[in-house]
Amino acid sequence: MSPFFVMSLLFGLTFGQTASLCAPSEYIIHVEKRECAYCLAINTTICAGFCMTRDSNGKKLLLKSALSQNVCTYKEMLYQTALIPGCPHHTIPYYSYPVAVSCKCGKCNTDYSDCVHEKVRTNYCTKPQKLCNM
Repeated sequence: MSPFFVMSLLFGLTFGQTASLCAPSEYIIHVEKRECAYCLAINTTICAGFCMTRDSNGKKLLLKSALSQNVCTYKEMLYQTALIPGCPHHTIPYYSYPVAVSCKCGKCNTDYSDCVHEKVRTNYCTKPQKLCNM
């Protein structure tokens, strides 16, 4: 074996567990209110990607905290607010949403993340659509 191949293999084994493909990713949120005439399509960023996890065969021997799997989640985020067009005066026409600034692999915090992967596509408009570039 060549020395370059051996060094590449050692580097991959050493840093492969810490490297991940978890990063901010472009995403479109579709927002509508029953009272408003339009659906708003908002371009934002979310955290998405792959995080290294380990499946333990000794689940009965470990504490529950040692069994939780890491997910791609927010490290830094900020909130922006968009105005939904076509709303009557008695309706609050604002929608606030998170924007991922940076991401990390960590435990899922249900205070600000949806920790369940849905198989049903629910992110669509039923009303005429307006695009919001933030």
